[in-house]
Formats: sequence, structure tokens, C-alpha cells
Amino acid sequence: MEIFNDFLLGFSTATTSGNLLYCFLGVLLGTAVGVLPGLGPVATISMLLPFTFGLPVDTALIMLAGIFYGSQYGGSTTAILMNLPGEASSVVTTLDGHEMAKQGKAGRALAAAAISSFFAGTVGTLFIAASAPLLAGLALTFGPTEYFSLIVLGLITSMVLASGSLLTAFGMALFGAILGMIGTDVNSGAARFTFDTPNLLDGLNFVVVATGIFGLGDVFANLENERSRSAGVAAVSSLFPTREDWKRMCAPIMRGTGIGVLLGVLPGAGVLLASFSAYALEKKFSRHSTEFGKGAIEGVAAPEAANNAAAQTCFIPMLTLGLPGTATMALMIGALVVQGVQPGPEILTQQPSLFWGLVVSMWLGNLMLLFLNLPLVGVWAKLISVPYHYLFPMICVFVAIGVYSINNSVFDVYMMALFGVLGYFFRKVGAEPAPLILAMILGPMAEEYLRRALLISHGDPSVFLTSPLSLGTLVIAALLLLSIISPRFRKVREEGLQEAD
Repeated sequence: MEIFNDFLLGFSTATTSGNLLYCFLGVLLGTAVGVLPGLGPVATISMLLPFTFGLPVDTALIMLAGIFYGSQYGGSTTAILMNLPGEASSVVTTLDGHEMAKQGKAGRALAAAAISSFFAGTVGTLFIAASAPLLAGLALTFGPTEYFSLIVLGLITSMVLASGSLLTAFGMALFGAILGMIGTDVNSGAARFTFDTPNLLDGLNFVVVATGIFGLGDVFANLENERSRSAGVAAVSSLFPTREDWKRMCAPIMRGTGIGVLLGVLPGAGVLLASFSAYALEKKFSRHSTEFGKGAIEGVAAPEAANNAAAQTCFIPMLTLGLPGTATMALMIGALVVQGVQPGPEILTQQPSLFWGLVVSMWLGNLMLLFLNLPLVGVWAKLISVPYHYLFPMICVFVAIGVYSINNSVFDVYMMALFGVLGYFFRKVGAEPAPLILAMILGPMAEEYLRRALLISHGDPSVFLTSPLSLGTLVIAALLLLSIISPRFRKVREEGLQEAD
């Protein structure tokens, strides 16, 4: 009965005219972004973040969430029609989706992707509703030692799952932690890494860094790769699966949903790992495994269900523990903090309408995606043909205005430009910036919890080993670090990253 009342509270919040409008705008923008290779949800959320500060906190979060899971669906459209995945998680969809399109089955492939995404999104939303309160209740028992150990595990996981070399990922995380320390130390009042610049006394603005690295960095990279974006569009006929299609894709949808739900909760795993894992599992267990790579509808249904389910459930650690598992979730935390809301277990008790409104809006957004995007397939397919040199000036002006509006500071615009150049450099040398953003958020949190734990224990570091939960988390982190040294693990990781590329 209690969860029924919670859902009613969520519906009353999510179905207000303003929240419905911004949910619609979020999924619409997310789909449009998803069909554009290179400009992913992290970049888009970074660019739009300053413009949400004037909105109520529930409306802002609903819109940003819509952009995120809308982009997961949008990436499959061009993956199927053009063999160009808009999102990294849509790479797997190209293997069988585009083959189906070349065989005149583009409509059935798109329908399979839409149905899979809607089912997985619905299950993911229900999983959040059922598990998040339980996890939040457990989190209320956490102390500084448990939170510190959990943050360490999250940082290590994000480095292991990042593309590129492990040493590069470690360097990016270290750089992000240093950036997070810039400013005035709250304990001693000493200025750290400010170089006697008053503009840095309050630290680097997270939105400025993220907008530069992901927003402008992607713009520069897309300008360089503009010629490779042109492609033919497959014709779309029937948008309804046949009876045989239904028989073949029902089980893969359910298996992919299960994989996505589980992997989405893990820190750092994200939708990319979920989609690849679902495809590999389906290829092994399917009775039509010989058709994979040649137009098997299971190869579209399973990964699309997995990435959409993971896109929903990765909100759980962010909302209940206040810990981002992905760069996108780090941006969500940034949005909440700027709005004066501290994500964590108290959010369910102190602001239940925010939590349950977001949960219900996820289901409504997935319903919008199902009925909105199939009729607009032709529009999305043509969007990618727009020359990028017409788009990038508007994007640059847009993000500059947004960043300036945060503090009315020209210094922030200069810093955004600097990090934009850095973001482009990172892409050129193959350094994924996601660990940097995660460490910039988690680094100061880890330092704070470390200081609290040592203060309580009077400087005794063994306090991290006396708590069973803290000890277990650190053991898992240590095993993960030891596995990195294993040549077999490194070989499997490199092969997986090569497939993703």
C-alpha cells in the first residue's frame, strides 16, 4: 500500500503541465542528440545544464533524465538505417540492425528496438521503485568509512571499464581529483592550487569543466570528422514485427532487460557493457546463432533492451547513495547540488516528491519515445545529413551564453574554452575523459569522508578494516586491482574495447 501511495505522489508530480512539457522536450532533444554521432548525452547535458538552473529542481532533473534515456533510443535509429551508431552503446545494434535494413527489414528492426526499449524501460523503472528505498535504508547505516570504501571501489571500476590503457585512465582520474581540490580547504581555510587567482578561491565550477571537455571537445572532434558523417539512408516500409519476429525476440528482450538492470546498478559499468554483454549472451544461447551478424532480430532486441534498462537503473546509486556510476550521473549530481539538493539516502524522506516524480517520469518518457519516434524516423535520418559547419557556430554561442549565465563571469567562459581544447586533446591521444569527471566529483567526497573517519578514530587507519561492509568493499576493490595485473584479463579487456571501437 505504501508503494502505491508513493506512485500516486510521483504521478501528481510528473504529470503537472510543466513537468510533462520538459519531459517531452528532454526525450525529444535526447533522440535528436542520439542520432548525431559524437555529440552524446554527456555533452548535451553539459551544454544544457546552465539553462536548467532557473527551473524547479524536479523539472530540471526530469528534463535531464529524458535527454539521457532518449539518447539511448535515438542512437539505434541511425545505427539501423545508416550503419552509424549515434551512441557507443548502439555499436552492437549496427551488426544485425543494418543488415536487416539492407534486406528491406528496416521498419521491423526499428520496431524491435522501440519495443525492446519500452519494455526494458518499464522494468527498469519498476526495479528502481522496488529496490531504491531498500538501498536507501541500508545507506542510512553507512558511516564515513563505508562511504570512503565505496567511493574507492567506484573510482577503480570506472578506470577498469574506461577505454584506452589502464595507465591513461588512472592518470585521468588523478587529474580529475586534483581539479576537484582546487579552491579553499574547508577545514584549514588554506587556498589550494589557486595560483593567487581570486576566481579560483571557490574552486573550479563543475559545469564549466564538463561543458568544455564534453561539449566543446566534441564540437572540435566532429569538425575534424565531418566528411565521414555522410551516409545513405535505408528505406523504411512496415513498422510492425511479424508473428515470427515476436516469437524470436520476446525471450531476448527479457534476457537483455535482466542483464541491463543488473549491470546498470554497478558503478562504472553503464549501458555500453550491458549492450555488449547482452549481445554476447544471446549469440551463445540463441537457436539462430548462425544468423547473428547477418540480420538476426535477436541481435537488435537484446542489446537495445539491455542498454535502455541500464540507462534507467544507473540512477539508483546516484539517488540513494549520492555516488555517480557514470559521467552522466556525475552531471546529474552536479545539477542537484547546484539546485541545493544533496543526493543520498535522505532524498527519499526529505524530498519524496522529487524522487518518485523522477521515477514516474521515466516511464512516461519511455511511453513518449514509443509513440513519438517511429513516425519521425525519416526526420531523424535526415538530421545527420545537415553539414556540421552550419551547426557548430550555434552550439558554441549556445554553450558560451549558458556558462556565462552561471556566475555572469567571463573567466568561466575562458576556462570552458581551455577545457574544450583539453577535451579535444584527450580524444586525439585516446584518453577517455569520463574517469576525470567522476574523480572530480568523487575526489573531494573521498577526501571529506577520509578525514571524518580518521577524526573519529583519532588517526587510526585500521578503522577501514574493522567495519565488515568497508572491509568487504575494499577487498573487492583490491581483487579488481589484482585482476588488472592478470595478462588474461588485459587480453579480454583489450579485445572488448577493440570491438567497442
